[in-house]
Amino acid sequence: QVQLVESGGGLVQAGGSLRLSCAASGRTFRTYAMGWFRQAPGKEREFVATINWSAGSTLYADSVKGRVTISRDNAKNTVYLQMNSLKPEDTAVYYCAAAVRAFGIDTAYGYEYWGQGTQVTVSS
Repeated sequence: QVQLVESGGGLVQAGGSLRLSCAASGRTFRTYAMGWFRQAPGKEREFVATINWSAGSTLYADSVKGRVTISRDNAKNTVYLQMNSLKPEDTAVYYCAAAVRAFGIDTAYGYEYWGQGTQVTVSS
């Protein structure tokens, strides 16, 4: 089992920045990739970004590319999501997730473990 705890969400004005953190514990050695997803009210959960835990390679959704950076600190078992130039449409609950296999890591189906989510609200 892998436990994930997100932090760093909050209220920010449009154009502002936030950095989300996700601390992983448990059987983290099984982790292939860590991802961030978001879900706005009435919408499906949406892929934001993912990072390969060992190689550090990254993948981003087109909607956030250029504004968002995913990174990890292996020593701290923590993954980060730096979000800049935030827009009201970025408002959502942001979830951290861990994948143990290299399949579908740009979809929610590719992840076995999920955090509880952290709310990000961007005001216009």
